[in-house]
Amino acid sequence: MRLAFFQLAIFVYGAALHSQTAPVAVPAGNLPAQKIGPNDLLAVSVYGAPELTRSVRVSAAGQLRLPMLRDPIAAAGKLPMDLELNIAQALRTHEILVDPVVTVTIVEYFSRPISVMGAVRKPTTFQAIGPVTLLDAVTRAEGLSPDAGSEILVTRRQEGTGGASVSLVQRIPVKGLIDAADPEFNIALSGGEEIRVPEAGKVFVVGNIKKPGAYTVSDSSDTSVLKLLALSEGLAPFASNTAYIFRREGTSGVKNEIPLELNKIMQRKAPDIPLLANDILYIPDNRGKRIGVTALERIVGFGSATASGVLIWGASR
Repeated sequence: MRLAFFQLAIFVYGAALHSQTAPVAVPAGNLPAQKIGPNDLLAVSVYGAPELTRSVRVSAAGQLRLPMLRDPIAAAGKLPMDLELNIAQALRTHEILVDPVVTVTIVEYFSRPISVMGAVRKPTTFQAIGPVTLLDAVTRAEGLSPDAGSEILVTRRQEGTGGASVSLVQRIPVKGLIDAADPEFNIALSGGEEIRVPEAGKVFVVGNIKKPGAYTVSDSSDTSVLKLLALSEGLAPFASNTAYIFRREGTSGVKNEIPLELNKIMQRKAPDIPLLANDILYIPDNRGKRIGVTALERIVGFGSATASGVLIWGASR
């Protein structure tokens, strides 16, 4: 009898409070049921108790506080249906309601961010609502940019030994994911991942070349001296037969100079040389050949001028 009177008093008090203040709107739709995390926004509805029906945000510690309950309720890591049972049990334990009917819906997820950054068209961060794959995340970023490298790095955090957080990096080849459409590389994402697309390395071509500049190395296994010569539209006149590759080795930054017989490579008498990202291909000027051609041009020009002078002088006589 005393319990029934107490419940009636709470109901009258709640009705009076409800008539003075507008109730918090509870959305009709529900997001896909996933485990609740810190900072997620929930809509808690208790049938017949408008004073308990409201939108509540989970704390950073993963707990949920409701009016008339002294102790917070652990919410992180639980599904909405599990949290419904916990809230109902707490209301019964504190003798607030005899047989409460509780409904928990997800208003907004904030605990499942996926960040996409690097060589993409539009870096973005979004919440993993429902099933999300790596291709979905790349699509959210409007695809890869032209400077994208050959790999996509997916970083996940998980609990290691001693409770410390450990980052694990998974390397996904772009050719396997997009060109070959291999489902093995289209990994599932659950939230908390960081997706980075490094820019492709560049090879620099300078010297006696028709189109010097920096060229993107999308696949280091398929980049060579002959391919770079083709991309740079070939050798300019008076190019030397000997070229050089300047390459920095390892983390020490020591620069090595690698000579190569360019004419033999072009005549297929020597194997093509692979190039790595940040290599500099330098093709010097053949000074001897240039001087010889210049001297020949002067001789030819002098002879033409002399012959013209003789003809003119002969005609004048």
